Amino acid sequence: MKKKIIELLDRIGVKSGRTLNIVKHIAVSFFYKGGAVLANFLLVPLTINYLDVENYGVWLTLSSFISWFSFFDIGLGNGLRNKFAEAKAKNDYSLARAYISTAYYTITCISISLFTLFLIVNYFIDWTRVFNTSDQLMSDFSILMPVIIGLFCLQLIVKLISSVYLADQNHSIQVKIQFITQVLLLIIVWALTKTTNSSLLIYGIIFSALPVLVLLVLNLFGFSNRFRLLKPSIYLWNNKYLNEIMGVGLRFFIIQIAALVLFSTDNFIISIVFSPEEVVPYNIAFKYFSILTMAFSMLVAPYWSSFTDAYVKNDFSWIKISINNILKIWIVVPVGLVLMLFLADWFYLMWVGKEVVVPKILSLSMALFVLMSSFNSIFVSFINGVGKIKLQLVTAIISMVINIPLSIFFAKTLNFGVSGVMFATCFCLGYSVILRPIQYYRIINNKARGIWNK
Repeated sequence: MKKKIIELLDRIGVKSGRTLNIVKHIAVSFFYKGGAVLANFLLVPLTINYLDVENYGVWLTLSSFISWFSFFDIGLGNGLRNKFAEAKAKNDYSLARAYISTAYYTITCISISLFTLFLIVNYFIDWTRVFNTSDQLMSDFSILMPVIIGLFCLQLIVKLISSVYLADQNHSIQVKIQFITQVLLLIIVWALTKTTNSSLLIYGIIFSALPVLVLLVLNLFGFSNRFRLLKPSIYLWNNKYLNEIMGVGLRFFIIQIAALVLFSTDNFIISIVFSPEEVVPYNIAFKYFSILTMAFSMLVAPYWSSFTDAYVKNDFSWIKISINNILKIWIVVPVGLVLMLFLADWFYLMWVGKEVVVPKILSLSMALFVLMSSFNSIFVSFINGVGKIKLQLVTAIISMVINIPLSIFFAKTLNFGVSGVMFATCFCLGYSVILRPIQYYRIINNKARGIWNK
């Protein structure tokens, strides 16, 4: 399959080593992503069977809430990815190691501070009220929350290795991590259904610990093999390098916060405005339509660091050819969405049975979101790669401010129900779909001025 793809690229004149590396990792990604998606789909009915619909809804809301804290990396991951890629493009590996060391030890200090602060605040919080659930779960939450937050803080540190691999143009690393994690989760949850009674506590601990263990092993492997000369050293930490990483990293940080508000508050809003049970059909529809999102993201994601490399080397013709080819492939997305909408009810029934009912309008809102976000991602990948993200920062802040009140307005005032939450997200994406292509064309044609070039 990879050979056929390479032959196709040769015919259209794309023969660069950069492109062939992307093709190799896309081919690998499809295999691992396919396995991860299959494992994830099998995991949903198993988890519902193990936890029941209400507790599964609680878990979905809880995991979304925890994901909000990922912004505490203050953009270090994306900042490191760009600066490491730039240093590597210039063959300055001593600088690359200094960037890695600075990022690792900075995020370690942040994680320790975050966990200490949480332990203090946790004493005063009633988590059953936060998640709008039964008081019977109070004892579980008293143990579960410190454990999950502690593991999450560890994950902030160890997940930096994925930024290093991505900056090194090892584009398939994230799907490999996801595949291993999802398969292990599937096996363990299946074992739980056969050996133990339903327990949100046990499920939450396992679900949080596995990604940390997988990433920890990858750190040990990476810095013992491919990146052994780039191993972090506390003696290489330097405030100058931190400022360089954070120059672009702080903007990424704010964009990350905005993205979290835009994409990760939906479960929480639904749980509070409606109930935890209503989170389940929303996530069933989201997971179904995310099949197309994930497939397209496997194509687009590898280009980020490759765009950085090409931009530093002034290889603008490669960038133009790449964007044009991705746009041609994107035409498949709307066709695929029409087919998925047609098959949606049948798929839901086969997947989770009659226990969960997904309204047609909810499926329609998900399809619209996938259409807009996939098109937007083509140009965001380039803009992020070259670090010209000030305009994206401004629009992200606007979206962050209006998303939650707009979600409630669409859901309650306009009576769209749960679907209104996703329609509000689509509304917030609307101007990005227009502005991102304009910015790309201005930058690539050397016509970007002011905020378009910052």
